[in-house]
Amino acid sequence: MERTLTYTLDNSISPLPVNHFLKQKGFSSQNLVQLKKDPTAVQANGIPCFMNHILQPGDTLTLHIHEEHSSEKIPPVELPLDIIYEDEDLMVINKPAGMPIHPSMNNYYNSLANGLAYYFAQQNCPFVFRCINRLDRDTSGLTIIAKHYVSAGMLSTMIANKTSSSITREYLAIVKGSVLPSEGTITAPLGRKEGSIIERCVDFEKGESAVTHYRVLDEKNGHSLVSLILETGRTHQIRIHMKYLGYPLIGDYLYNPDMEHIQRQALHAWKLSFVHPITGEKMQFTAPLPEDMAKVAGDTPWSIS
Repeated sequence: MERTLTYTLDNSISPLPVNHFLKQKGFSSQNLVQLKKDPTAVQANGIPCFMNHILQPGDTLTLHIHEEHSSEKIPPVELPLDIIYEDEDLMVINKPAGMPIHPSMNNYYNSLANGLAYYFAQQNCPFVFRCINRLDRDTSGLTIIAKHYVSAGMLSTMIANKTSSSITREYLAIVKGSVLPSEGTITAPLGRKEGSIIERCVDFEKGESAVTHYRVLDEKNGHSLVSLILETGRTHQIRIHMKYLGYPLIGDYLYNPDMEHIQRQALHAWKLSFVHPITGEKMQFTAPLPEDMAKVAGDTPWSIS
């Protein structure tokens, strides 16, 4: 993967070291370590320099991001990919339900990583798989893929920090009955369920902080369509928090095996909003409700607003 970034320092800026300038641009400490490994990666006015080089007003700083290797143990497999957006730094993909993010013992050839390995192999382009917001295998919807280590570091920092440029993730879920109250915030720490390596549970003693904001959007056919915005990103967070509220997702084989209307947890990552880590542009993407979730409404479509 090759990427060149160019910054021209404003004439009004005070002199400062390269590493301070890059930190201001959102580069992580790990990004700086990786750039140091290549003696030609950082150049001031076309001349290779160190991170402590003092940049002057009007200087041009050029970064050459170069990755020769691809992710190991991810065999390329031709799989359908619904690419919503792609540029030199990142991709946004609408992942179908039933597709894992990473290969595993029982899903070694059908993951999103396999499909992307094939996609980039066809372009003769080395690619290290870096998924920023991971989705469960049976959760459909939008996920961000970083295309190089700099964008990966910046995006990971954004998803961890609650700032104006952080990544906002909005999900749609379907539960049975009428949710009361119709909107609110669920604050309940989550931890591993004793005796299970997969399941999580609410654990006020040992659990990690978890916060979910929810709002009922519509009710049809005896079910509620709920919008959920994550403030934290714990494993199975929405699934457990809605069960804790008393309204578990339908079709959830782990926490509520109600398979009458759908054969997987009725959860879809439908909206992503964030500031592009390199360009600073405000980005927003949506993915329509998949057919299996849409059918739960019956003859009248869900109202999503």
